[in-house]
Amino acid sequence: MKKFLFVKLSNEIKTALLFIFGISLFLIGFSYLKSNDVFVSDRIYYGIYDNTEGLVNGIPVTINGYQVGSVESSELLTPSAKILVTFRVENDFPFSATSIAQIYESGLIGGKALAILPDFTNTLVAKSGDTLQTDVAPGLTDLVNEKLTPLQDKIESMIVHADSTLIAFNKVLDTQRQEALRVTIDQFSETAKALNTLTKSLNASLNDTDGTLHKTFLSLERTSLNAEAITDSLQQAPLAATIRSLEKTSSDLASITAKISAGEGSLGKLVYSDSLINTLNQTSNQAQLLLQDLRLNPKRYVHFSLFGKKNKSYQESSKSE
Repeated sequence: MKKFLFVKLSNEIKTALLFIFGISLFLIGFSYLKSNDVFVSDRIYYGIYDNTEGLVNGIPVTINGYQVGSVESSELLTPSAKILVTFRVENDFPFSATSIAQIYESGLIGGKALAILPDFTNTLVAKSGDTLQTDVAPGLTDLVNEKLTPLQDKIESMIVHADSTLIAFNKVLDTQRQEALRVTIDQFSETAKALNTLTKSLNASLNDTDGTLHKTFLSLERTSLNAEAITDSLQQAPLAATIRSLEKTSSDLASITAKISAGEGSLGKLVYSDSLINTLNQTSNQAQLLLQDLRLNPKRYVHFSLFGKKNKSYQESSKSE
């Protein structure tokens, strides 16, 4: 009887132990599925956000890209409608109480993650149970919307202005002006045709070897060759000797001019001597007196008389010369 009771109690103990082991295994598995390691001591922190769209339980918590924990849970607070996020840090890395718990996009597909931005300027270390400062980094969608919204506004404004311009243009162009514009376009087309014809004519004239333009170009070419030959002749001419001769002639002329200015030589005396001038004046006066006497008394110099009159003696004129 005692042996049977011992065996019976042993089975009950085994069953209880098996049940406890199963419950423990379930709790461990549940914690593992929630990214909680029951064998590691962790610290619990809190953050309050206005919006945690895309943030789910179990996502990793990182410091500088290194995973140090995971998000425990999210809870909606009343009446502020803010969201309380509970996350745990398994790593024993210390960070200050003024560090920021930032939600950011972990990839292009829009997954969210939580990063702790440590503040090393503060020496007060954050303890388990502290509520950290929070921030939400703008995602790719937010950045695209931020850039596209002003662009969309500008495009809409351009469309409105273009529409207004077209309406005003239609109002300005009445039937008469539209007809005038059509005539102008037709005239422009005719002008373009005339220019095309003129261009063809010029091309034909240039290509014609017997045309006037071709002969003109040949004449210009010959003139250019002659000018080039003249230039070559001038380059080969003894210009240096000619210039030296001109310099010597100029120097001699300057010397003669200096001598004349100094009164040297016959020409210098002629220019600066008063006696020669006086002599010339006296000679001129005497010549004038002679001519006057010849005019008044021609018979004194020409003897032609039928009666043989006696010549009169010369008398000096009373008029002062």
